[in-house]
Amino acid sequence: MSPASPSGRFPYQLIATDLDGTLLRSDESVAQRTREALAAATEAGAAHIVVTGRSAPWTRHILDDLGYAGLAVCGQGAQVYDAGTHRLLTSVTLDRQLAGVALAKIEAEVGPLYLAAGRDGLDGDMLVGPGYTVTVDLPAIPFTDASDLWTAPLNKIFIQHPTLDDDELAEAARNAAGGFVTVALAGAGIVELLPLGLSKATGLSLAARRLGLKAADTIAFGDMPNDIPMFAWASRGVAMANAHEELKAVADEVTASNDEDGIAVVLERLLG
Repeated sequence: MSPASPSGRFPYQLIATDLDGTLLRSDESVAQRTREALAAATEAGAAHIVVTGRSAPWTRHILDDLGYAGLAVCGQGAQVYDAGTHRLLTSVTLDRQLAGVALAKIEAEVGPLYLAAGRDGLDGDMLVGPGYTVTVDLPAIPFTDASDLWTAPLNKIFIQHPTLDDDELAEAARNAAGGFVTVALAGAGIVELLPLGLSKATGLSLAARRLGLKAADTIAFGDMPNDIPMFAWASRGVAMANAHEELKAVADEVTASNDEDGIAVVLERLLG
């Protein structure tokens, strides 16, 4: 997908879309209407970049199904993935010593956590500990000893709590360990600990630079608080109707839901 021509046929040169709850419907399909709107926008000169919290191993099958051959930002900004060549161009890992300190500080405040983790790399495994509920249909390797987490490089750690809800857990984690890791609320049951300072905006800015594009060229679509940095970076942020209230509060507009072709609604309007 090429950067936009200067003809001004489409008001943005870059369209950044989250996957789950945004580009993907609830059944993980992409509506034909949305596919056609994105195709029309790219034909008009815009580039499309998928920006997802999913790490590359859990993203590439979706991109392959879409016939997507451009750049994708995966792992909350940790990875820039070339879908056309199936290569990781960049990958940032979590400092395991800092992560261990962060977990200890969080557990000192809220008690024992249920844990999972994503290993680095294009074939990185997901490790799932006792009590952790996997909220998406992804292959996982169970572990019983927390020391197993630290045996290979990680992109992220997932945390759940037996009584705190997602918002409460994310806030408690930030308060206890925000100086050691970035805490991201990425979806229902998905609170993540990431390298400090990492966000979707980090990876999107790297990918955009590879295309010769800037924040001022970008319209972004999302549904969860982990999309807030991407909205802050982009020229325009569009939240889905099903989005978390924290994201709606900072969005420039709210479109229809992911199940009602919300991305297509906006792109068709911009295409005229």
